[in-house]
Amino acid sequence: MVPRCRSPDLSSANAAAAAWCEEVNAKEHSEICAVPSVRLAVEAALFSPLPSLRPRIGEAVIRKVDKLSCIRFGSARYSVPMRLIGKQVEVVVTAGKLAVVHLGVEMALHDLVAPGETSINDDHYGGPRPLPKRAPRPRTAAEHSMVGLGEVGMAFLTAAAAAGASKLGSELPAIVALEATYGHDALVAALERATTYSRFSLADVRAILDAGPGVPRLTSVGEPLSAIFPAVPTRPLSAYGFGELS
Repeated sequence: MVPRCRSPDLSSANAAAAAWCEEVNAKEHSEICAVPSVRLAVEAALFSPLPSLRPRIGEAVIRKVDKLSCIRFGSARYSVPMRLIGKQVEVVVTAGKLAVVHLGVEMALHDLVAPGETSINDDHYGGPRPLPKRAPRPRTAAEHSMVGLGEVGMAFLTAAAAAGASKLGSELPAIVALEATYGHDALVAALERATTYSRFSLADVRAILDAGPGVPRLTSVGEPLSAIFPAVPTRPLSAYGFGELS
């Protein structure tokens, strides 16, 4: 309860209310038989922090974050930020969502998954994990010959393995042997084109070699298109029964 007063603005009203509180709290209260301001100073050390005004929805359970920066709930795994490894967090499930809360702050939010599944957020680990980069390890003589062709040969083997070209192992010696017929440069160009278009069989490489250098190639956006036309020999008009123009 504050006294009624006519103030021109809110600041003046707040100042008048503060002055009134100082006046009444400095006098002995009849109910507690003590001065309120003095009693407040004594009891302040016994006060606990006020609870959050945000109501909690759903029942919270406690989980400990494992070394993989995940928590287990309902026989499933959910990722949390790596800085929480080894710490205890609250898990709240509501409306098909699982929230991970630490010190009153929501640290992760996942869709519920079935038992045995995982829900991983790459941002909890600083981004997606880079793919391993490992050069091919040639074992057979044909593989050694292919790697000997340089980066093109290595790219051909790597792309073929990634595409699951199951017949490459048996056809690789015949592909390498095409160098004797078509030449080194032609085979390298054919393997580069075969890698671009994911053609890894012997028939594909031979077809590219038979087509020769006149086949169209991929161009980047904005790059002018180029076409190769065979040279047409010119003949004089007299050869077609016409007289020469004068």
